[in-house]
Amino acid sequence: MSRNMGGGRYGDRGERSELADRVVRVNRVAKVVKGGRKFSFSALIVVGDMNGRVGAGIGKAREVTEAIRKGMEVAKRNMITVPMVGTTIPHAVEYKWGAARIMLKPAAPGTGVISGGAMRAVIETAGIKDILTKSHGTNNPINTVRATLAALQTLKTAAQVAELRGKDVEQMVGKRLAAAYKGVEPASSSPHSGEVTAKAAGAATRG
Repeated sequence: MSRNMGGGRYGDRGERSELADRVVRVNRVAKVVKGGRKFSFSALIVVGDMNGRVGAGIGKAREVTEAIRKGMEVAKRNMITVPMVGTTIPHAVEYKWGAARIMLKPAAPGTGVISGGAMRAVIETAGIKDILTKSHGTNNPINTVRATLAALQTLKTAAQVAELRGKDVEQMVGKRLAAAYKGVEPASSSPHSGEVTAKAAGAATRG
């Protein structure tokens, strides 16, 4: 038996107080032994600081609370940094992990998190506020979470790509988009300014 728990919560002591954690799934496993059945639990936990860092872990124990605690410890040891442009991601990305195939696309400010299930838990705890996502293939939350984290690790900002190529950001994306990256251009300076971030996000990979 398994159950999905979508609610997030904040830890209550020490370093845990700075992190948001989400219980994605709790799975109960029954082992038949002489004299009856023994139950154990596994918990898939996502932890993030809501500011560009996120991680996931699986904890196993005889009790649900202990499985969740172990999952949180594993997740905190495996946190990654997600490159962001404002409130969205730098560019679109597609990734395959096992039978899970996911797609992430940047979105204009105000779009919100268009996602569901396990992907939403990763994206929200990472602090991404505007994004479009799609999940194909398996609905296994473990593979979906791993695919989402791996996809986020492949992201690069225009500045990072420019540094790798030995160029300036303006040479790759133009002055207007470079200004949007640096936050020089006011959000209300153009009727289409909301689209600038999403356009700038994809320009780096095409440059």
